[in-house]
Amino acid sequence: MFSAETYIKRREQLCKDIKTGLILIQGNTDSPFSYPANTYSFRQDATFLYFFGIKQQDFWGVLDCETGKDWIFANDFSLDDIIWMGDVPKVKTLAAKVGVKNTGSMSDLQTFVDNAVKKGQKIHFLPPYRAEGQLALSHLLGIKTCHLKAYASLDLINACVKQRSVKSEEEIVEIEKAIETAYLMHTTAMKMAKPGFYEYEVAGRMEGIALEAGGPVSFPVILTINGQTLHNHEHGNKLKKGRMMLADAGCENLAGYCSDITRTTPVGGKFDQRQKEIYEIVLDANLTATRNAKAGVRYLDVHLKACTALVSGLKDLGLMRGSVADAVEAGAHAMFMPHGLGHMMGLDVHDMENYGENNVGYDKETPRSTKLGQSGLRMGRKLQPGFVVTNEPGCYFIPALIDKWKAEGICKDFINFEKVEAFKDFGGIRLEDDILITKTDARVLGKSIPKTVAEVEEMCAK
Repeated sequence: MFSAETYIKRREQLCKDIKTGLILIQGNTDSPFSYPANTYSFRQDATFLYFFGIKQQDFWGVLDCETGKDWIFANDFSLDDIIWMGDVPKVKTLAAKVGVKNTGSMSDLQTFVDNAVKKGQKIHFLPPYRAEGQLALSHLLGIKTCHLKAYASLDLINACVKQRSVKSEEEIVEIEKAIETAYLMHTTAMKMAKPGFYEYEVAGRMEGIALEAGGPVSFPVILTINGQTLHNHEHGNKLKKGRMMLADAGCENLAGYCSDITRTTPVGGKFDQRQKEIYEIVLDANLTATRNAKAGVRYLDVHLKACTALVSGLKDLGLMRGSVADAVEAGAHAMFMPHGLGHMMGLDVHDMENYGENNVGYDKETPRSTKLGQSGLRMGRKLQPGFVVTNEPGCYFIPALIDKWKAEGICKDFINFEKVEAFKDFGGIRLEDDILITKTDARVLGKSIPKTVAEVEEMCAK
């Protein structure tokens, strides 16, 4: 938790941007795992955490833009709650820690909102993303759940994106703490990338390291020898020599900030020639992106620079052909890299995407492209100092996608399908860093996690 002054300033800025009406910010509630009392680990809503800082279930925040007053509504623990879950500070005590003077119960919130509606005040709220949140908001506002998204406030979405996109120095400190834990997660995985281990043993060790550091993983660990499947959460395979282990994982720290790192390691600790050649191409794309990312540059253009590096390398290997520029313009790289370069990161690993991907990653100046090779990019808008984005190019040989493109002749002038056929057993490689955009360049955050061929092989040998 930051100082009360930090949260006060954030809420004041939000009210200035919205100007009129009532802002309703909904905290999360428990979500059942298999029956009501057996719940998933609680995770506070990132927007509530950003503006109110309290990691407690069933809290709501309200801001009146016209008076500048703010409230926290929640119920104090009953004796039964205390018996099962222990005592916690009173709502008023928690509110005071984040600079909120006004508090009330959940029944008070209903009365408060009803009175605001009667007075004709506009109620600004964000689109809820959990079923429990939808039901609670529907009951509070009298709006059917199917209509909540349509009634959500675009003004509030834009104001939150504007403020949360630029990370403060104290936020960067927290993100780097999460990357410090990710360093240990990934270097441990590299040391375990040996024939005979199962994927679940490595993934379990990585998750355990995150929990030991005080926070959960920031998303379910992606760890697989089948790296051609972009989000592979299956962990049942035994590691075998000749395969590569792709590990895409990060953690949350105690303040709720995230890390998101990907490394690809040869099982057995040594790259063979084919693996090394593709790996070096992906590494070049990763380094190219970092060199080109800076304030005032569209991340779409950085994405295209990385794709150009990818195509150039694949052409040198004979897997692609023709003009590199024309191939990128045609989107031919998308068969090898069907996703975009990266996304925002902060309190959520895909920061603010609950507001709508296009609302976060694009704007009027840079609308989302529908072109092949560009449409999958989550974040394309112009970079600003203080943005934290992921830089995660990859190269994948997906048999079903190769077969489709070959059968339909997609980009046949740029892809040597005959040579690509020999790579159907290859899998995939992705390399991901979390980078901070400064006034002059981009900085890879946190302790340097082994990334070159030599660094990875050296760590595997430890």
